[in-house]
Order: sequence, then structure tokens, then C-alpha cells
Amino acid sequence: EDFLTLIFKAMMKDALNSSHPVSSAVQSSEQIEEMFDALSYIKGASLLLMLKHYLSKDVFQAGIEVYLHNHNYRTAQSDDLWDSMNEITNGTLDVKKMMKTWIVHKGFPLVTVVRKGKIISVQQEKFLYRVEPENWTADASYLWHIPLTYITNRCNFTHCTNAYLLDQKSG
Repeated sequence: EDFLTLIFKAMMKDALNSSHPVSSAVQSSEQIEEMFDALSYIKGASLLLMLKHYLSKDVFQAGIEVYLHNHNYRTAQSDDLWDSMNEITNGTLDVKKMMKTWIVHKGFPLVTVVRKGKIISVQQEKFLYRVEPENWTADASYLWHIPLTYITNRCNFTHCTNAYLLDQKSG
């Protein structure tokens, strides 16, 4: 419950145009200090949970083990973690490409789902809670690779979850 409260607080901050990406190039020690705030930590934790759910617990755990083994006692970058996950998924999913869309964009997407009969359509756009004119920038080019999971009425209770990666504006 406490973690959910933290997530919603971080999302409220991230939904403002004055937000910042989880990962960005820095030029000074002051910029480094600014990067490591509650938003970065909570959003980062949320993204890792999203990835764990999408890949499955076992695949995610194996990716973490490869990452820790390959980079023990050395410095690492975020790409190193994604490369380790790619190694475990054997090219079935480009984790680096997917996760880059989440860590280099500020904010998060709003996904709209519309059902017409048996046809389901999904569309993404950047969610903004409140537009701050002094910080406004057009973010029409933002595109996230959003892992969506769903169940159908054909669920046999042993494998109920299906996955879809929304990597375009609509699908």
C-alpha cells in the first residue's frame, strides 16, 4: 500500500511537463544530484516491475543474474542491464529498445482502449495532468513501447495471460 502511494505521487509529478527523464546526459555534478530524486527512483522501480511482469519472474531473475555476473566489481550503464535481458530473451524481444522509450522520455503514456464487437483498438498519447505554459514543449513525437497484458473468455485458468507490445501510436 505504501509503495502504491509512492507510485501515485511520482506519477503525479511525472505527469507535469516540468518533469524529467529517468536517464539523461549530464554535464555537471549539480545535474547528477538533480537526477537522483524520488521520481527517478520510484519510476525506475515501477519500470523494473513492469518489465518483470512482462518477461516473467524467472526470465527477469535470470537477466538480473547475468547482469550482476557480467558487471560485478565494475561500473555499469543502464544499457548493460538491458543487454543482459536481451541475452536471456534470445532476441525474441529487444528489451533495450523497449526500455529506452521509458527512460529517455519524461512522463508516461495514456492508453485508450476501444472495443467494437470483437475488435479491440488501443492508442497511446502522452498524459499531461496540467499544462504549465512556462514549461510547455510539444511532445507529439513521444512513443513508448508499452507491454500490455490481457485475458480473454477462453481462459483455461492455467495460462490466462496474453501479451501485446504497443510500439506504435495505435494498434
